[in-house]
Amino acid sequence: MNKNERFVITINRELGSGGRTVGRILAEKLGVPYYDKALTKPLEEKFNMTKDQIEELKGNNRSWWEDIKRVLILGEEAANSSEYYDEEKKRLVTSEAILKAEKEILQSIADEESCVIAGRSAFFVTSGYQNRLNILIQASMEHRVKRVMAKQGLSEKEAKKVIKEVDETREEYMKNNAHTSRYDTRNYDLVIKMDGKTEEEAANAILAFIG
Repeated sequence: MNKNERFVITINRELGSGGRTVGRILAEKLGVPYYDKALTKPLEEKFNMTKDQIEELKGNNRSWWEDIKRVLILGEEAANSSEYYDEEKKRLVTSEAILKAEKEILQSIADEESCVIAGRSAFFVTSGYQNRLNILIQASMEHRVKRVMAKQGLSEKEAKKVIKEVDETREEYMKNNAHTSRYDTRNYDLVIKMDGKTEEEAANAILAFIG
């Protein structure tokens, strides 16, 4: 990656690894914008949905039978579209619509400026950009549990449950939409294990890797 030209750094991270903080510190050191949760705001406004509703929908993957039913009920043209109208609910937002909007937002950002983007979508949405760096931030379960307990005020049992659910949702999302595993290190230029490191040290390690 050439930091003297417009670039994109994507950070995929495990919950509780500290990857979000690493991304923010890295962006500050590089003097570029950092994007993470802010990406969901335009989606919330566009579809009038909460962040949790968006995340749930993004993780959904229709079965072959659901696809068939959509064709039977709506017709092939409507079934293949990213959005369609539902008489009962007056509107139905599909996972395709969410992904399409998210992709447009991320690509418009990457087209305009150098940036650091943390989140599962950026990894494959920016695949067409030559000057980019893909990073995976991970940590041991012990490290992650302690961090989630401290950050969210949960018990050890609750923290483990949250981590398990998030891991499964993110992996399912990656397999369904990027057709790869988020744990496949061949997808990354750099993998950092956070055990024994501060977020500042991890950010500096990335800077050293960039050169």
